[in-house]
Amino acid sequence: MSVAFRIIPKLDIKGPNLVKGINLEGLRVLGKPADYAKFYFDQGADELIYQDVVASLYGRNSLVDIISKTAKEIFIPLTVGGGIKELDDISTILKAGADKVSINTGAINNPDFISKAAKRFGSSTIVISIEAIAQNNGEYLAFTDNGRNETNKNVIEWSIEAEKLGAGEILITSVGKEGTGDGYDKGLISDILDNVSIPVVAHGGAGNKDHILSLKKDLNVSGVAVSSLFHYDYIKSYRNLEGYEDEGNTSFLSSFKKFKKVDAVNIGELKEYLTENSILLRTIN
Repeated sequence: MSVAFRIIPKLDIKGPNLVKGINLEGLRVLGKPADYAKFYFDQGADELIYQDVVASLYGRNSLVDIISKTAKEIFIPLTVGGGIKELDDISTILKAGADKVSINTGAINNPDFISKAAKRFGSSTIVISIEAIAQNNGEYLAFTDNGRNETNKNVIEWSIEAEKLGAGEILITSVGKEGTGDGYDKGLISDILDNVSIPVVAHGGAGNKDHILSLKKDLNVSGVAVSSLFHYDYIKSYRNLEGYEDEGNTSFLSSFKKFKKVDAVNIGELKEYLTENSILLRTIN
């Protein structure tokens, strides 16, 4: 049976603000997460991902209030990641309104955590997030803490292990492609797909709608997690310069200039284009 291809906006959160960087660095404040989340829901997003990008660095996850507010207005699956190390962390996030959790650092530091989490909450609830960086020898290693720390874990081997331990899905980020608009790292994604049977969601590199179409035509990914392509569309047409917290690099928001490598598009337009090109999608209500 064919499974619908998922379009999943990814919202990176630092403190109270939505942020976006390139290669997971140079984070720029883009506005209020709730504004973007509501807009993406109205546009027909299939799911949303919230990621606290500094949670592991500071040893906390600050998204509970944001999750609770989002879950009251948005009725699509919500995946939340950042700073998840204990079963109680997962329980708290799910009770706040999330449907799935995305785990990176906590799983690499303690692989048995995957098994325990899958047993208690179900494999479909557990997403393993992998931040992959290519080395000089061509090998991809997994990194943690938003691409800051190397782990010496081979990405393909870690993907296989995560599935065996009970993970229900893999979110793969090619750090070298993330935020660049240069297109997906198809070689990396293909290697993972060849070695696991659970759904794989690709993140990092989409600069236009053709990048997404080409990825799905060439590889059987379950979905794409998208940031820049949607965020910059929101900013140019719908941005709200009031209400965001003056924390972090806010200069980009007030003096927004189009990022030349990203041909921004909204979700409705992307879905229409993919449907015209015979990609099976969830029906937009």
